[in-house]
Amino acid sequence: MKNYYYFLGLEPTATKEQIKAAYRKLSHKYHPDRNPDDPFFQKRFMQLREAYETLTEPAQKALYDQQLEALSYHQRSMLPPVIKSFSVSKRRVASGEKVIVTWNTLNGDVVKLLPYGLVRGYGEKTIVVDSFENGEFQLLLHVHNTLLKKTVVQSLVLQQVVENLQPNSDAEPILRGREKVPESKKPGYLLWILLAVAVVVFYYLLFG
Repeated sequence: MKNYYYFLGLEPTATKEQIKAAYRKLSHKYHPDRNPDDPFFQKRFMQLREAYETLTEPAQKALYDQQLEALSYHQRSMLPPVIKSFSVSKRRVASGEKVIVTWNTLNGDVVKLLPYGLVRGYGEKTIVVDSFENGEFQLLLHVHNTLLKKTVVQSLVLQQVVENLQPNSDAEPILRGREKVPESKKPGYLLWILLAVAVVVFYYLLFG
């Protein structure tokens, strides 16, 4: 069962005004117009609408609160722990980039999102990825049922995107292929040779 209060960042005792304020804030964050063609944000916006409509309609809210209270009372389940969903807003990220992690689990009373620690059974977290190992960053979701002493684990691996800052080397062969023109081939050198030949011919005609 989805915890709409947790999704909105509220307590179950939140007032209608607080619910509306939280909805306005998050709808701005997840609105499809701000994140065009991104299925992740489209899905989150739909879930946000679902939470808002449930918690602002008195009859639906009363029924939902009843079910949520019953679920909280029977948190320890005889069923094995399950990871229903575990996802990130993007898999390829640059160092220092923000990523939104979301998860939904069942039948576990101890849930950990590593390397960040204990979390609730359902929720989301915005992280900043700045430490990669061999170009990868790993997230682990641990769900443990202490009554059954069973654990399930799922991992997600983010790939580092590195900007290519190497200079263009296409011009290098061209530069290497250029040879220095010998002094003997320069126009000034040829002019002096022709002048010397002309002087010799003139001298021969005059005195020969």
